[in-house]
Amino acid sequence: MLENLHVKNLALIEEQEIPFSKGMNILTGETGAGKSIVIGSINLALGAKADKDYIRAGADYALVELVFSLNEQQCDQLREMELPVEEDHLLLLQRKIMPGKSICRANGESISASQLKKLSGCLLDMYGQHEHQSLLKPTAYKKMLDDYVGEEAELLKQKLKAELAEYRKSLEELEAQSSDEESRNRQARLLEFEINEIEAAGLNASEDEQVEKKYHRLVNAKKTKEIIYAVHSLTGYEEEGSAGTAVGYALRELKTLGGEDEEAVSLMEQLADIDSLLNDFNRSMAQFRDSLDFDEEEFAALEERLNVLNHLKNKYGNSVEEILKTQEQKQKELDKLNNFEEYMCKLRQRMEEQKKSLSELCRQLSELRCKASQPLANKLKEAMIDLNFLNVDFSISVTPMEEEFHADGYDQVEFLISTNPGEMLRPLWQIASGGELSRIMLAFKTVFADRDETDTLVFDEIDAGISGKTAWKVAEKLGRLSKNHQIICITHLPQIASMEDVHFLIEKNVKGERTTTDIRLLDEEESQGELARLLGSGEMTRAVLENAKEMKENARKVKQL
Repeated sequence: MLENLHVKNLALIEEQEIPFSKGMNILTGETGAGKSIVIGSINLALGAKADKDYIRAGADYALVELVFSLNEQQCDQLREMELPVEEDHLLLLQRKIMPGKSICRANGESISASQLKKLSGCLLDMYGQHEHQSLLKPTAYKKMLDDYVGEEAELLKQKLKAELAEYRKSLEELEAQSSDEESRNRQARLLEFEINEIEAAGLNASEDEQVEKKYHRLVNAKKTKEIIYAVHSLTGYEEEGSAGTAVGYALRELKTLGGEDEEAVSLMEQLADIDSLLNDFNRSMAQFRDSLDFDEEEFAALEERLNVLNHLKNKYGNSVEEILKTQEQKQKELDKLNNFEEYMCKLRQRMEEQKKSLSELCRQLSELRCKASQPLANKLKEAMIDLNFLNVDFSISVTPMEEEFHADGYDQVEFLISTNPGEMLRPLWQIASGGELSRIMLAFKTVFADRDETDTLVFDEIDAGISGKTAWKVAEKLGRLSKNHQIICITHLPQIASMEDVHFLIEKNVKGERTTTDIRLLDEEESQGELARLLGSGEMTRAVLENAKEMKENARKVKQL
């Protein structure tokens, strides 16, 4: 159940905290006091779309925190999502909204919006002001019936969805086949050419990597040899203008001076040493040059092979492995074209088997729906009678449309209702009024509440279009529901408010020239006074207070039944 709501800097709320309890939690207040902000904040914490406009003017961020105490099923859900489960089974959900982004956390761990949405479904069930409008959409009826059937229907629909996807692939494959024989022959000739082109290359799976490594090694060897040849030539004695030739010429010129000049002799000796060193260096370079291993023929062969591989990669895949897979696929396509009639026969046979499997899954799902439709209709009828439908008849029609496969089966589900004696059953979406739809949806909620593990039910102004005795019947239903569930209910009706176990007042105040929405827990006397206000009396007379007190006493008697 929801233990606590903490809101900070959200719209008109500066900072408020609501400690919810078991049973019936009632929230009331004047129109415009900010009741919608409370429900909105819960929705935000559970992943609703956030906007920077939600942030209170002057604040840097808005914060909403929810504290839940979890049952075992909810703990298991957290474990399945690999989220932390505390020893005390408490869950703290936080949503921090900042301009341009928001951060969601569960027990301190960041979670994605999709995770939060999945998690919120098992934490509480929220019934908004306009949710009853879904009863005007016949497409929603099938899901409602399936929700009543439960897990067995869900598993069948998962299988059905997977098999329908396979059937649709087969259907697309069938539709893609050309009935033009000449077109198939052209396609076959192209496939034969492409397969032969790949086969002619004689590929093996890791060849491209090996060829590239050898090629780069030889490229480096070739470059090294070219450099060594150039250095040997530049430092040798054979080429005109080389270093050895120049030094030898310079040495011969110095020798013409003879031994008359001591300084010239010294320089000649130095140059002779240079000539000797250069000669030794040039011989070493010659030996290094001759030791280099570079095969021009091997290099040319590798270069040609690499060109072949790159050509095939450009056409058939980014690697030899992908090219070979493409070849395999093209061979299958060619075999299919060469044996087209046999292929088409097998494809149609496969589709027939898929249709039979789909039909069987749809039949099983339809059987479950038909079996559940009458018990659900009976329970809904009982719930509607409790909600002051005096002469109601309700039925659920399940009609198989056996040639129309969908991911949720082939049934057409219709809710049929008559609220007047002697009137025939007619589709719900055609005849129900707003107030009736609201009560019918509440009937659904009460029927389904006994089947799921969701402890907390939130009702946001479900009293639209109802009053008088009907309002009291709705209040009785909620009061009884609160015996086994936590109910959080925003209401304008005193009949519903009288069922409170705890009562919160939402009111708008002005503090320091700023408008704020405040929420406070009412004691027994204050709750009675708020109930008197809801009764519509302009003055808080003793009579209206006594009326409010009597209504609360009647509510307590109902809840004790």
